[in-house]
Amino acid sequence: MLDWEDLRHFHALSRLGTLSAAARALGVEHATVARRVAHLEERIGAKLVDRRGRRLSLTAKGQQIANIATRMSEDAQTIERAALNADNRHTGTVRVSAPPALATAMLAERFVRLRRRHPGINVVVIGETRYASLGRREADIAVRMARPEQGDLTVTKFGEVGFSLYADPAYLAATCETDWFFVGYEETMASSPQERVLAQIAENRPVAIRASALEFQLAAVKAGGGVALLPDFLAANQNLTRLPLPGGPLTRELWLVVHTDIKDVPLIRAVMDGLGGKVG
Repeated sequence: MLDWEDLRHFHALSRLGTLSAAARALGVEHATVARRVAHLEERIGAKLVDRRGRRLSLTAKGQQIANIATRMSEDAQTIERAALNADNRHTGTVRVSAPPALATAMLAERFVRLRRRHPGINVVVIGETRYASLGRREADIAVRMARPEQGDLTVTKFGEVGFSLYADPAYLAATCETDWFFVGYEETMASSPQERVLAQIAENRPVAIRASALEFQLAAVKAGGGVALLPDFLAANQNLTRLPLPGGPLTRELWLVVHTDIKDVPLIRAVMDGLGGKVG
């Protein structure tokens, strides 16, 4: 008989592609994922994964099992959402996904106020640059800077974030504009609107420091590392010089996103309302 935990670990590996990524998603050591997958292969009597360096690929049998596991996972999540929908209490834990810097600057106080009104609600904030999946229940609510266009999701505008160029005054005084260095996102964020604007401004000047964390970019700018395009909520009160953007102000809309199946659950509605985004 199959061990369903083995199948759950294999599903995470098939979805994410590496042992380390699957382990992070499951909250276990990567050796645990490897052991679970090996045990599943033994029980099925077939090789499911080809190991080629750090990246893994599925065999034909592995892809077949992964497809079945995906359907099982989706059915389980549907059951979870149905069970949550039947609960009329303002008690329980809600997982909220949000970009780390934004969560710190804009959400912390709101969650404290929410807890004062509803002491039975616990909030887990997932502060990651990647988007947690609402369909897979990696999060119940998400704050996103791009409006989702796919999935059975209810989307509510939450606000706007303005971006400006910032630099340390001493750096600007000592450096000719043609010699500026820039600080920006690492390459996986190259398609974001703010990174495209920064690339246009930099032109042939180097983006000398790249980081996924906005807090690191801010620290680099404060240390005199160059010019960065940063959200105003993060950089406006840091004793930096704010420079005009050549193309005019840059703003990005913020969206509160929730799976439609659970948008009317009192627990979820209470958290959405506490964040300032009433679900219609």
